[in-house]
Amino acid sequence: MLHNCGDFGILNAIQMALADMQVPPYKVTIFSGIGCSGKTPHFIKTYGIHTLHGRVLPFAQGAKLANPDLEVIAVGGDGDGLGIGAGHFVSAGRRNVDMVYIIFNNAVYGLTKGQAAPTLKLGMKTKSLPQPNVNNSVNPIALALVAGFTFLARGYSYDVRHLKDLIGKAVAHKGLAFIDVQQPCPTYNDINTKEWFQGLDNIDPKTNKAMPRMYKLEETGYDGVVHDPNEINQKMAQVIEKSNEWDDKIPIGIFYQNEHVPTYQERITSRIPDYMENAPAAQQIADKNGKAITNIDRLLSDLQVDK
Repeated sequence: MLHNCGDFGILNAIQMALADMQVPPYKVTIFSGIGCSGKTPHFIKTYGIHTLHGRVLPFAQGAKLANPDLEVIAVGGDGDGLGIGAGHFVSAGRRNVDMVYIIFNNAVYGLTKGQAAPTLKLGMKTKSLPQPNVNNSVNPIALALVAGFTFLARGYSYDVRHLKDLIGKAVAHKGLAFIDVQQPCPTYNDINTKEWFQGLDNIDPKTNKAMPRMYKLEETGYDGVVHDPNEINQKMAQVIEKSNEWDDKIPIGIFYQNEHVPTYQERITSRIPDYMENAPAAQQIADKNGKAITNIDRLLSDLQVDK
């Protein structure tokens, strides 16, 4: 990671959030995809799994379902999660597994020389692109909303304390939480820089001071929490509106939180009542000599098709 890279702020926020919650390191597993964000688990004293490009969510969901007592955090870049991993992103929302997914959003593929990532706006030309971006951009918050994520937030890598609080709330949330973290890439994105987010190009003519682009939703009276299922449509509509704000003013904070949707673990428990007490990770699968003791004859019998 280079000087001024937004990854530092996100890494610090994750470390601070886990410290605040006093979660024992052996109770946490952090998964990462491929990209600059992929090294995150290497710097945090928990279990860490560096997975395949675009496949961080299947790995993380599998771990959570096998061992529901774990606190599972998945991290990845905007290219990793919204490019090659977009299919898994949408499918994860439908399941609502109780875990956290954090996307490091700098609008470029920072590890592979700065190609346009799915979040780069149409027509933008960063210094590594020979021509302006020819594709429309993805709105991560809106995509997560319609996919079914039940906690949606946006943070900023240079507001570490605010981001730390968002991560803590995401971990505490009952369901699948998503945090879109805006971050500068000083190497390849020379448009959305730290100075750009600070508003140094946007001077208030009255005060002659820079007008920062980031503002906190909670300071405007915005309420994204679904208090009653009857207000879901209203809350979803305001998420779409707020998540499309950009350029001069960019909202950060919690856009949406809905704990009225059953988690995937609750759905499994409705079919397998002792799932939580007898989770897969707690089951014995081999004897002391390493010989398998599982028997799948009943499973195969249930799947048999009568002629």
